[in-house]
Amino acid sequence: MPTAAPVPGRALLSPTDHTLILIDFQSQMSFATKSIDAVVLRNNAALISHAAAGFGVSTILTTVAEKSFSGPMFGEITEAFPGQALLDRTSMNTWEDAAVIAKVNEIGKPRIVLAGLWTGVCIVGPALSALEQGFEVYVIADACGDVSEEAHERAMERMAQAGARPMTALQYLLELQRDWARTETYELTTGIAKKFGGAYGLGIIYAKTMFGAQEGH
Repeated sequence: MPTAAPVPGRALLSPTDHTLILIDFQSQMSFATKSIDAVVLRNNAALISHAAAGFGVSTILTTVAEKSFSGPMFGEITEAFPGQALLDRTSMNTWEDAAVIAKVNEIGKPRIVLAGLWTGVCIVGPALSALEQGFEVYVIADACGDVSEEAHERAMERMAQAGARPMTALQYLLELQRDWARTETYELTTGIAKKFGGAYGLGIIYAKTMFGAQEGH
């Protein structure tokens, strides 16, 4: 019989063990996205971006044909990474871009976390490619979107069948924190949740305002 121990499972993410790649969160790509409401998509993109920036996660921002066709990356993302260069590509599959791969190798993390548009093309491509090359891959499902719910769901299924691990934006934030006793990032985490965490964030605001509640106490 196994013996239980108060330690986290190896499959859980930490701020230092992965590279977050945010792909093609651009105007032209969002116009045809129908699997998720644009407001929800932008909110979730902002949530994971501010979480990654706050926790110091190695992050790559990449666009496709930014100047000639697809437009700028969402401001909710770029404001979380002021001054960070965007890697613009011609390839639909981010993993086929030499500049992106050079950055992945420079960072040198064994896990890749993906989010972006569209799920069935620009997320499936790097997910399957990275898995084949021995990386562990996670996909933030509600920070991705496609031209239809069917397209998004089939893409998520295809990646999961290949070994990718789906998760959500709020799950990503809370997995980076994981213990409310980590006081150095407590205000960061609850601040992001209050701003971008929907009803959960409202609950935090209510509890703190009405009776000064605080997790971990």
